Amino acid sequence: MNDLVSHELPCTATSGQVRYETRPVRDGSGATVDGLHAVWLTLDNPRQLNSYTTDMVKDVILGLRRASCDRRAVAVVFTGAGDQAFCTGGNTKEYAEYYAGRPEEYRQYMRLFNDMVSAVLACDKPVICRANGMRIGGGQELGMACDYTIAQDLARFGQAGPRHGSAPDGGATDFLPLFVGIEHATLSCTACEPWSAHKAHRLGLLTEVVSCVVVDGRVVPNPLVITDRWVDPTTGQLVWGEPKQGEAREEGKALLARGAVDLSRLDEAVDRLLTKLLETFPGCLTRTLESLRKHKLQHWDRNRESSRAWLALNMLSEAHAGFRAFNEGPKGRREVDFALLRRRIAEGRPFDQALIDEVQPAPASVP
Repeated sequence: MNDLVSHELPCTATSGQVRYETRPVRDGSGATVDGLHAVWLTLDNPRQLNSYTTDMVKDVILGLRRASCDRRAVAVVFTGAGDQAFCTGGNTKEYAEYYAGRPEEYRQYMRLFNDMVSAVLACDKPVICRANGMRIGGGQELGMACDYTIAQDLARFGQAGPRHGSAPDGGATDFLPLFVGIEHATLSCTACEPWSAHKAHRLGLLTEVVSCVVVDGRVVPNPLVITDRWVDPTTGQLVWGEPKQGEAREEGKALLARGAVDLSRLDEAVDRLLTKLLETFPGCLTRTLESLRKHKLQHWDRNRESSRAWLALNMLSEAHAGFRAFNEGPKGRREVDFALLRRRIAEGRPFDQALIDEVQPAPASVP
């Protein structure tokens, strides 16, 4: 075929959807430091919630390599464009239309993805994830590879693999138990219910959470979640960071609709962390990060190649069905009929194209 996707790394960036720029760093007095800067690496695909295409993956790798070699760079700030998403993982349109049904092509793609995660873990500079919005799927995995995360409090964090035909083996099954423990990690990776920024912070996933909603000139915490330490007297459950329910949620929606998102406070928090990193010995800082990263690398290096092979083969079956459903299904119904799929498998049906077609979501009705 003449339309095969190249999986070679170019010498220069190609996607046009990953921005590489330098920004000032400030000392403890707030003054700009001459001759030094932070590298900002921005996923710039906001219309698709900063999901990464194959070319964007290449550009992230190149950007991290470039930042590693930048003698004047204090740290890397890895973020997304806009205020909706840091990153929602791989570009499902590309997955559905190119990689579904092509396991060897996806295997090559996963080599690039693995190299992207490894590039974060091998960066010679500290890497700060500026979670400007939701961090889901592969975006969550990229974020967990970073050394720190500072999040705006409307951001959500989680996995989506088992509901869309994949497994979170691009880092989540390796990293998440290190942050939050095995049971919370298991629930997140299997049930695929996203956590609020406040819950993620409570469980140990984030460095800092910043409120960025402004209503009538006043900064308010995320009005859709319970942001105070509170135990439900009926159930005894700690509900700090859990979604509000019923009337309280409707009131929260109304308050949010009146407000606007101002990420300047998120940037101020990032600047404060950059100042703290500036005021350390660079060699000692790098060595400390390398030692701490070993805990992630121990699991990542053990599993990434076998995970790559499994994820490639899965493109022939459940991933083929799941990514197609997400790409083609109507809004609000972008998942397969799970009960029907399980019944057909229990009946011994082969996982062929006919089964994939049968379990797709019904198209939206035309009025």
